[in-house]
Amino acid sequence: MRTNLDRHLTNPRTAVRNLGILAHVDAGKTTVTERILYVTGTTHKRGEVHDGTTVTDFDSQERDRGITIFAAAVSCAWDGHRINLIDTPGHVDFSDEVERSLRVLDGAIAVFDAVAGVEPQSESVWRRADRHGVPRIAFVNKLDRAGADLDTAVESIRERLHPAPLVVQLPIGTEDAFTGVVDLLRMRSLVWADGGDTVEEGPVPEALRQEAERRRGLLEEAVAELHPAALEEFCARSTVSAATLAAALRDLTRTGEGVVVLCGSAYRNRGIEPLLDAAVAYLPSPLDVPAVRGTHGGTVHERAADPAAPFAGLVFKVNATATGRLTYVRVYSGTVEKGEAVRDVGAGRTERIGRILRVQADRYAELERAVAGDIVALIGPKSARAGATLSAATAPLLLEPPAVADPVVSVAVEARRSTDTERLVSALARLVEEDPSLVVRTDSETGQTVLSGMGELHLEVAVEKIRRAHGLEIGVGRPKVACRETVVRGVSGHVHRHVKQDGGAGQFAHVVLDVEPLEADPNGADGSPTGFAFRSTVVGGRVPQEYVRAVEAGCRDALAEGPLGGHPVTGLRVTLTDGATHPKDSSEMAFRTAGRLALREALRASAMVLLEPVVEVTVTVPADAVGGVLGDLAARRGRVSGSLTRVGATVITATVPLAELFGYATRLRSRTQGRGVFTTRPTGYAPAPSPASHGTPAR
Repeated sequence: MRTNLDRHLTNPRTAVRNLGILAHVDAGKTTVTERILYVTGTTHKRGEVHDGTTVTDFDSQERDRGITIFAAAVSCAWDGHRINLIDTPGHVDFSDEVERSLRVLDGAIAVFDAVAGVEPQSESVWRRADRHGVPRIAFVNKLDRAGADLDTAVESIRERLHPAPLVVQLPIGTEDAFTGVVDLLRMRSLVWADGGDTVEEGPVPEALRQEAERRRGLLEEAVAELHPAALEEFCARSTVSAATLAAALRDLTRTGEGVVVLCGSAYRNRGIEPLLDAAVAYLPSPLDVPAVRGTHGGTVHERAADPAAPFAGLVFKVNATATGRLTYVRVYSGTVEKGEAVRDVGAGRTERIGRILRVQADRYAELERAVAGDIVALIGPKSARAGATLSAATAPLLLEPPAVADPVVSVAVEARRSTDTERLVSALARLVEEDPSLVVRTDSETGQTVLSGMGELHLEVAVEKIRRAHGLEIGVGRPKVACRETVVRGVSGHVHRHVKQDGGAGQFAHVVLDVEPLEADPNGADGSPTGFAFRSTVVGGRVPQEYVRAVEAGCRDALAEGPLGGHPVTGLRVTLTDGATHPKDSSEMAFRTAGRLALREALRASAMVLLEPVVEVTVTVPADAVGGVLGDLAARRGRVSGSLTRVGATVITATVPLAELFGYATRLRSRTQGRGVFTTRPTGYAPAPSPASHGTPAR
């Protein structure tokens, strides 16, 4: 059943699948990817995470830690189709890698643990895929584990993710005795022998025939409820043919109304071939997704996935290696050839394509050209960042870049030897170039270099990467969280008069502001308010509209530093109620300055509260360690929201301030003799304990 990567594709435009592997930490994403590469003949030895022999986790830190840190792209071929796969990280600290990958994918395989079902990070990446409109199929992995249960995992998909799960397989055997599956569409068995590389097809085992027929009936009913053609056939014949079912499953997958569920054990190489068949059958090709939309000259344009159209591609990853700079691009339209000049639309620069590479994790095959639908790496572009658009110089088009989350944790970094300071600056610049979710700045008060990221592990990996790649000795300060400030009681009628006269034309602006808390965001942690709103109630033209816009810009400038500790301010509404102008000295600059200074004064006169980032922590511990873990969470200001008993373990869910989680991994290991694990998911901001939180105005 193996195929060669260079096998001729009958129709290259429809025979491509750009897919991602999405899941929670330790659900088996990387093992699924490795088995796909093995089954398709791309590799000739099974890579193992625990042995550090995987293709996609090729970075030394990934192999040391046993987790995926960087999204890795690989290509393989199956049944005449080329499959471009991106193995994404499962840890929350590296969710930006997932976000950028989802931006360029046409479909995804969501992997779930057959024991744990839907876990926090699998739910988080599922929601991200919803936002990007990426169709998915589900693979319930690790059916050979003790306590594995397909029905329980499927029910968690139904309850927590809310699509209609359409189960197309029935396991043969349970736990250690799991040997294969019954294909409910074709009513056949697929069995994998121990240690074997091939699947044996046969009739449904007699002991499972009645259950298989019952589940086939449930599948037909579920599909008929959602798909008109299947409903029509079901009403006419009281059954649905395999061909109609397959077509309906394809349609429901692409609309997101249903999710096809398959099962297996990637570690034992069971269930991979039907998973590949399902990916080819149900997930879309580049031609099946809507034409990409971009802007040029303020007008929205669409580009279809046509090799003859003008070239347009989105950079979603940059890898600045010691031997060269790799720019990973999804080609949405047109064709790009080696040696061609393209336009970095956002930066307004012209870049030349030196080489085009088909990516195989850390190995590459050279191509002469890339066409619409391809995911390739380019050598040549010197300044294109992740999120940049490359397009034909004669037909520029700016595509929407992937969203980048704000960093929540910061550490101070410095070179231990003064002679290495310049090298550290260069290394940090390269690091930020590769990972847009990292931010480097210089603290204006202390002069320290501050590195900010998505979590403690994220920063730990970044610092270790500099140490290993550049041989630098680096000192790291204690992590700090990125707090926010908000208004709990505002002020009304705050007057500010900005007058400046130093020869020549002066500056004059008179504004009156009301400041009040913004309504709570129902999606925020503890209902904490987020965002900023500005409005004007000035009548009679006392403040012209262009000056109103300048006041709003000045207020936004003032949000950068709040009065409590210089943190960004959020969750407030500012209303411009009155003002006055001068016929000669008023200007947009004067009103912008007045807006900035007026809001700063108003915030100092308001009752403010400090907001700290909070996360949802899911801790899995042995039953005999629950008491100690609960006590430790309480000491860290955690609020337990639920607990669930599973086979041999208890799962505790709590909301904890992010600042209290530094060093928690070590503490948890010591309390549970190394048997406890935890994951986190950001949930927003909540008031931090401080004098200001009791309503004391900051003066």
